[in-house]
Amino acid sequence: MPIEKLHIDPFLELGKRLPVFDVRSPGEYNHAHIPGAYNLPLFTDEERKVVGTTYKQESREAAIKIGLDYFGPKMRTMVETVESLLNTGSASRQVLVHCWRGGMRSAAVAWLLDMYGFKVYTLAGGYKSYRNWVIETFSLPFSFIILGGYTGSGKTYVLEEMGKKGAAIINLEKLASHKGSAFGDIGMPAQPTQEMFENLLSRELRTQINDNPGVPVWIEDESQRIGFINLPNTFWNTMRRSPVLFMVIPFEERLKHIVQEYGGLDKERMASAIVRIQKRLGPMETKTSLQMLEAGDIESCFRILLKYYDKQYNKALHNREQLASLLTELDCATVNAGLNADKITQKELSII
Repeated sequence: MPIEKLHIDPFLELGKRLPVFDVRSPGEYNHAHIPGAYNLPLFTDEERKVVGTTYKQESREAAIKIGLDYFGPKMRTMVETVESLLNTGSASRQVLVHCWRGGMRSAAVAWLLDMYGFKVYTLAGGYKSYRNWVIETFSLPFSFIILGGYTGSGKTYVLEEMGKKGAAIINLEKLASHKGSAFGDIGMPAQPTQEMFENLLSRELRTQINDNPGVPVWIEDESQRIGFINLPNTFWNTMRRSPVLFMVIPFEERLKHIVQEYGGLDKERMASAIVRIQKRLGPMETKTSLQMLEAGDIESCFRILLKYYDKQYNKALHNREQLASLLTELDCATVNAGLNADKITQKELSII
């Protein structure tokens, strides 16, 4: 069975049902990779460095010989690794392989797996062509509806409920592993790299546009920066031009929700988060909120913080061109994700 070289779209389409093996070094893979791909490194990070240095300082031939020295002892282990994954997760002996640029690393591993009897597909242009595909995604003509609401409105939970009811949604905070505020990393897993976040986001966007053609995608209103992650400019600009459905929920209801959600978090990390925003929060409010936190008066502490975030959000909300034509308000009595999702679903047709 000859090795077949595929362009990015058919490669990713096959990747929905066949295992993808990324043969770049562990460091390259851990920085960012095609979501769902397995790492089957031809070289370790150090070996890759040696081969690259030899290529630059000596010759291509010398680098290939060193690469063969590294590759030879790994051949059996690599075959058995692929075999074990196929035995547990695939009914066929077909695999997809890629490296950085579709060069010698993927060619070497493809040759090995083909020789052993696997049907092998490689990616033309390698991971670099995938990254071009990712960047192109953010300029596609998406139709978004932005779900707005002051801090404590439970926007993320409402989105999840809407997703269960069949709406097309993208949960940016889940992809970024961060809840958006200065306290957003507390209790969350480590954030992905910027590049990996973009890979995850592009997959979600392409999935929604393919699975729900012509249907608007719901996205939570966010600042361009979520923790250490920046939303891509073209994607962010599309968000800012999109209609906004703003949930109007009483302050006390939102405060109650915030206390319930954040009240049990680590006090030291909460205090550190307050200190990080002290310049904008103000010296008196910072001091008072820290004192309340230390005394265990979480509600009074969050009352100060919630007023601060309301001002910040209001400023960001109105920093849109033609906001009046984009904004629709929806009164919601409480922070109840299920009820509010139902209200939004009923309202959707009037804002599309």
